[in-house]
Formats: sequence, structure tokens, C-alpha cells
Amino acid sequence: MKSDLEEIVKNFISAIEDKKDFNDLVQFYHSNIEQIEFPNLLLKNKTTRNLNDLKEAFVKGKSVLQGEKYNILNSYILENKVIIEAEWTGVLGIPVGIKKAGDELKANFAQFYEFEDGKIVRQRNYDCFEQF
Repeated sequence: MKSDLEEIVKNFISAIEDKKDFNDLVQFYHSNIEQIEFPNLLLKNKTTRNLNDLKEAFVKGKSVLQGEKYNILNSYILENKVIIEAEWTGVLGIPVGIKKAGDELKANFAQFYEFEDGKIVRQRNYDCFEQF
């Protein structure tokens, strides 16, 4: 079961990178999903999202980013949790700070995924962006 959870996270991240349609992500989320993103250079305040909020963020993200890629450096499994440490690179679709559309934005991520019934029920993101 533990390696299954890690595989689910890897498949989930691949679906994020493909960024085709939000319906490609819904299959990974529990109906009671709670995603928390802690403050970072793009987000001033801690934000908690449910499934509908995640869909809105996905749509907004498609206009901000032309593409994104995760390089998973480490992953850890503890009971029903998977923790990843990743280097993230996004290609901007719009200007952000001093960056122009087409420029890369980089960050280091720590993400905590909790599972219930094989679905992500809780996700916490700690995103550390390079200055832009």
C-alpha cells in the first residue's frame, strides 16, 4: 500500500505537468479534499482550498504558466502520508515581477499528501520561490 501511495503522488504530479484539463486531476482527490498553501512570494496569506477552489486555481494557473516541471529529489512515506521534496520550474505565460512571458520561474517545494480511501484528502504546500 505504501508504494502505491507514492505512485499515486507521482501520477498526480505528472497530471499537473500535463495541465490539460482539471478533470485529469479530480480522480486523485477525495471529495473532502483540503489543500493548504502556505505564504510565499506569489501568495501573501495562507490559503485553504476545497475541490471547487482547486478547480478555479487550476484555470488561473493555466493562464499564468505555459508549462511546469517537477524534479522530485526525495520522497518519504509515513503511514497514510507521502512527503516530497522537489525542484520546480515553471515557464511563465504572463509577466511576473521582473520576469517576462517565456521566462522560467524556479522554486523548491515540500509537499505533504495525506490519503483516505486511496485519494488525496489533505495536501499542504510549502513553496519557496527564487526572487523574481
